[in-house]
Amino acid sequence: MAEITASMIRDIREKTGAGMVDCKKALVETDGDVEKAAELLRKKGMATAGKKAGRVTAEGAVGSYIHMGGKVGVMVEVNCESDFVARGEEFQQLVKDVAMHIAAVDPRYVTREEVPESEINKERDILMDQLKNDEKNANKPEEVLKKIIEGRLNKFFEEIVLLEQSFVKDPSKTVGDLVTEKIATIKENISIRRFTRYKMGEGIEKKEDDFASEVASMVGS
Repeated sequence: MAEITASMIRDIREKTGAGMVDCKKALVETDGDVEKAAELLRKKGMATAGKKAGRVTAEGAVGSYIHMGGKVGVMVEVNCESDFVARGEEFQQLVKDVAMHIAAVDPRYVTREEVPESEINKERDILMDQLKNDEKNANKPEEVLKKIIEGRLNKFFEEIVLLEQSFVKDPSKTVGDLVTEKIATIKENISIRRFTRYKMGEGIEKKEDDFASEVASMVGS
């Protein structure tokens, strides 16, 4: 069997718009033939997501999820093309699943494009320092280290970007794959526009009693 590489999966995903998991399965079924895999996905209807990606999503729903006895709460806006689909059970379940995932995994951005360049550059600097402090990399050229860093940045995005995170209910797919699958089955473009996650007490500086000072004051009195 032909080796299925990440670049092959990325190539077929760009051709079809199908989810990464489905792209890999199609490549396995076609023994690594990208063209045949793309054709297979079209036959299964999984390639429709790519065609719908540019269509306007002006309808949808705002969903919410409360977890841990009210300690964590999420509101998320998921858009689709029609009010009919927005009120459907399958779309509503998607909204609930996305809200629950956000509560559990705590992403910071919806897409990679939303991550500020300053934050990406800061991460690059940290990764470069880590590589240079490792003796194994002492003789590696700067260009090689930069390529290693770009690969590790993908892991960084997977940690903070919603669409690139492994879906909490099924880690074999990403949240982006989940949305792509729903586009294929619902037959409308779907997008996650924005979300807000609240954690009880977050950002509040809790008062810590200075026990030593309290004892000292009691003795002095």
